[in-house]
Amino acid sequence: MLDSLRNAARSWVAKLLLGLLVLSFAVWGISGQIFGGLGRDVVRAGDTAVSVLDYRLAYDRQIAQLSQQFGTRITREQAKALGVDEQVLAQLVAGAVLDEQARQLGLGLSRDKLAELTASDPAFQGPDGRFDRQQFTFVLNQIGMRPDDYIRNREQVAKRQQIVEAVSEGMAAPDAFLRAVALHRGEDRTIEYVALPRSLVEPVEAPSEAELQAWFEERQADYRAPEYRSLSLVKLEPEDIADPAVISDQQVRDYYEANAGRYTTPERRTIEQIVFTSEEAAQAAYESTRTGATFEDLVEAQDRTLEDARIGTFTREEVADPAVAEAAFALEVNEISRVVDGAFGPVLVRVTDIEPEDTRPLEAVREEIRSELALDEANRVLLDVYDAYEDARAGGATMREAAARLKLEMRSVEAVDRQGRRPDGTVIDDLPESQALLRDAFETEAGIENPPINIGSDGFLFYEVDSVTPARDRPLEEVRETVLADWRAQEVEARLAERAATYREQLAAGKSLDEIAAEIDQDKQVKRGVRRTADDPDLGRAGVQAVFGVPKGGTGTVQSPTGDARLLFTVTEVFEPAGAGPDAVPQDVRQTFARGFSDDLLDQLVTRLQDKYEVTINPGAIEQALSF
Repeated sequence: MLDSLRNAARSWVAKLLLGLLVLSFAVWGISGQIFGGLGRDVVRAGDTAVSVLDYRLAYDRQIAQLSQQFGTRITREQAKALGVDEQVLAQLVAGAVLDEQARQLGLGLSRDKLAELTASDPAFQGPDGRFDRQQFTFVLNQIGMRPDDYIRNREQVAKRQQIVEAVSEGMAAPDAFLRAVALHRGEDRTIEYVALPRSLVEPVEAPSEAELQAWFEERQADYRAPEYRSLSLVKLEPEDIADPAVISDQQVRDYYEANAGRYTTPERRTIEQIVFTSEEAAQAAYESTRTGATFEDLVEAQDRTLEDARIGTFTREEVADPAVAEAAFALEVNEISRVVDGAFGPVLVRVTDIEPEDTRPLEAVREEIRSELALDEANRVLLDVYDAYEDARAGGATMREAAARLKLEMRSVEAVDRQGRRPDGTVIDDLPESQALLRDAFETEAGIENPPINIGSDGFLFYEVDSVTPARDRPLEEVRETVLADWRAQEVEARLAERAATYREQLAAGKSLDEIAAEIDQDKQVKRGVRRTADDPDLGRAGVQAVFGVPKGGTGTVQSPTGDARLLFTVTEVFEPAGAGPDAVPQDVRQTFARGFSDDLLDQLVTRLQDKYEVTINPGAIEQALSF
C-alpha cells in the first residue's frame, strides 16, 4: 500500500504553487490556537517567510488529499514513510521564492479584485450561490484562520498566478515533438514467427532425490502452510427466523383481499394508429373503411408500413395519450375506431390483439403470501431475537446453547486461512460477509466472544474462533507432488528458453526461419499490422513490446500468451503511418503533453529562483509544527 501511496503523493511542485488556500481544511484542518506565541519561521527566502502555521496547514492539506483519494485516513507514520513532510517543505520553499519574486517585481492586486476572488469562492457561497458572510466566518473558524490571514493567502495565490501564467500560459507541445509522437504511435510492423512448443523439450526426466530436496529447500517458504483457524458461526437475518407455520389461513386471506391488485394482471392490448394532418382527412379515411377500405389500405396510402403504425402492447394506464387509450380499450379485435382527437392530431386506432385480465386465485398464491407475511414478522422481531441471543450469552450460555434456544443454526468451519481456503487449497465460497469475517477472525483470539458483524442493514453474524493452527514449514514429503510439478514446469521453461536462444543465434548467423520451422515440424506464421499499443491475442503485450524492441531485421523470443510455447520471431517490415503530423495526435494527448511542457518550465523557474534568493530552513520549527 505504501508504494501506491508514495506514487500518488509524488507530483511536480509547480502545480501546487496555487494551492496555498486552506479551504479544503474545513474538515481535516487544525486550530490555529495551538500555535499561539510561536514566532519562528519554517522557511525564509529573502524577505519572505513561511510560518509554522503555514507549514502545518499545508501538511494537513496534503494528508487530506491522500486520505480522500484512498478512502482512509493516512496516519502520521504512513505520511512519514511517504516523505510527505519533505514534499510539503519543497512546496512551501517553491511558494516562498515565488512570493519573493512577486515582491521584487512589485506585483499587486487591487482590493476590488481581491474582493471579487473571495466572493467567487464556492466554499463561501450560500444556498443561493452568492457570497455568504456567515459561511465565510464559519469556514475560517473551522480551520482556525482569521479573515486577514485568508485575505493575505488569497492575495499570495493571485500574485503567484500572475507569474505562473506569464511563464506557461498558452504553452503547446512543439509540432516536431507531436510529429515524432504520431510516428511512434502509428508505426506498424510485419513479423514472421514460429511457435516453439513445450514438446520440444518434454518429457523431462525426474530429478534425483538430492536435486529435488535442494530445489525445495531454496523455495521452502513458497510451500509454507499458512495459519488456519476453525470457526463457529451463527447468522441472524430475517430469513433465519421466519416461520410460515405461525401465519394463519385467515391472515393469508385478509392480505390477499387487501392486496388483490398484486395478483391481477391487467388487460393488455396491441394498438396501431394512423395520424392524419387534418380532421377532414381522418374523417374521409374512416368513411372509406365503411365502403371496403382496410386499415392496411389506409397505411399504404400514407406510404407507411404496419410496423410504422404499431405503437406497442400496453395496459390502459401505460398508453401515453388518454384519448387513444379510451378509444383502444373500447374496440374489438381488428375493429377500427372513429376519428380520435389525439395528442399529435386526429388519428384512427385499431386493436390487433387483446390479452384479457388475469387474476391468480388465492390457492395459487397462498404459500407465497404466507412466506411473505412470515418474513415481515421476522423483520419486526429481529432485534428482539438479537437481544435474546446477547442476553443468553451474557448469562453464560455458549454460542451453541444460545443458538439452540432461539432455533438458530450454528455452522462450524473446520479450517480456513486468511484467503478463505481450506487446507486442500479449495476456496470456501459461501462464507457470509467473508471479507469482514476473515479479517476480524484473524485479528482476535480463540475462545473470545466477539462483536457481531453487520450483514446489510438488517442482519448480524456472530462468530467465534475455536482453535488456531499456527503457520508452519511443510516437509517435502507433504508437498512432494506439488513440488515435483513445479520443478518440472520450471525445468521445461528453462530448457525451452535455452533452445529458443539457440535458434535465435542460428537466425542471426544466416539460417532462415523456414529452415528452423521445417526442422521442428512447425508452421511459420506471418503477422501483419502489429501496432505498438495493441494487446495482440497471438503475441500478448509482452510479445508486442519485444517486436518493437528490435529494428527491422531484428529477431527475438518471447513466451506465448497461453504459456505453452515460446515464439521465435523476426521483424520483416516496418511501416511509418501516412500523414503523421501534429493533427494525427488526439487532442487530449496533445493537451497532456502541453501540460507536461508547462510543468517543466515552471519547475525550471522555481529552481532558478531558489538559486537567486537565499533560502534558509529551520528544522526545529518543522519538528514543532508536527508535534501538535
